[in-house]
This record gives sequence, structure tokens and C-alpha cells, in this order.
Amino acid sequence: MTDLTPDPVARAAEVLKGHRASIDRLDAILVYTLGERFKHTQAVGKLKAEHDLPPSDPVREAQQIARLEDLAKEADLDPDFAKAFLNFIIQEVIRHHKKHQE
Repeated sequence: MTDLTPDPVARAAEVLKGHRASIDRLDAILVYTLGERFKHTQAVGKLKAEHDLPPSDPVREAQQIARLEDLAKEADLDPDFAKAFLNFIIQEVIRHHKKHQE
């Protein structure tokens, strides 16, 4: 009689392979999503520069951070991490907007 129970290490390797494949797909989604987001923020930066508007909008930024914290909670993601991530993106966007102002 043949033992049909898979080797636990081999099974773990298969599960790991599946998780890694999902992570790779999600990383691609994140990169393309950020690329699309920055296309729009670049357009916003150019528009602000053309109309002599300030490169940052603290009221909108605060609203977006609060919104993202709520979304993070709904998604079971650490809200502090989500806030830090959005703050990083916002600072990068402002840096690009300032370049357009020059």
C-alpha cells in the first residue's frame, strides 16, 4: 500500500511557492498602480505650476491620511504603516510639484 500523505516539507514548499506567486502578482499591481497615480500627480503638479498654486495642500493631505487610516482599518492593515506609506508618497508628490514650480 502506498502512503498518500505528502511529505510535510514538500507540502510546505508548495504552499510557500503559491504565496510567493501571489506576492509577486501583488507587487506588480502595486508598481503599476503607483505608476498610474504618479502620472496623475505629475499632471496636477503641472496644472498647479501653470496657475501659480502652492505645491502642497495641507487640508487635502490631512483628509487623505484620515481616509487611508480608515481604509487600512477596514483592510486589517496597520493604520500607522498606511499613514507612513501615504506620507512618503505625499512628500514625493510635493517634491515633484516643487520641481514644476521652478
